[in-house]
Amino acid sequence: MAKLSVKKGDNVMVITGKDKGKAGKVLKVNTDTGRLYVEGINMVSRSKKPRSAQDSGGIIKREGTIDASNVMHICPDCGAVVRVKHELKEVNGKMKSQRVCPKCGASLDEKKPSAKKAERKAAKKKTEKSANKD
Repeated sequence: MAKLSVKKGDNVMVITGKDKGKAGKVLKVNTDTGRLYVEGINMVSRSKKPRSAQDSGGIIKREGTIDASNVMHICPDCGAVVRVKHELKEVNGKMKSQRVCPKCGASLDEKKPSAKKAERKAAKKKTEKSANKD
């Protein structure tokens, strides 16, 4: 299988199939088969038999696989659904291939701080400022 441009943690939108138009976060990528698991997409039901007295059985809903060709990236900066463009950029003196948004030029490989971490940081700074004033 060819190298995939989708990685774990990317935000993608389904472009074809029964879940067309839905977006989610990539949970797992299988590079051998070219399929991936996307949060909340292609939900399948599985019957589970209880294996012990404490174990509960029943019908369990979980994500099924979807082919990588059926999804497109969502750019974190401009929010557009885009194909991935690969560019060579210099990082720490070495040339590395990076995934880039073709519309706004933002890198898709750079990790951005999550909203929860940003809120915690802001709250921590606020408490430090109020402590310094006293």
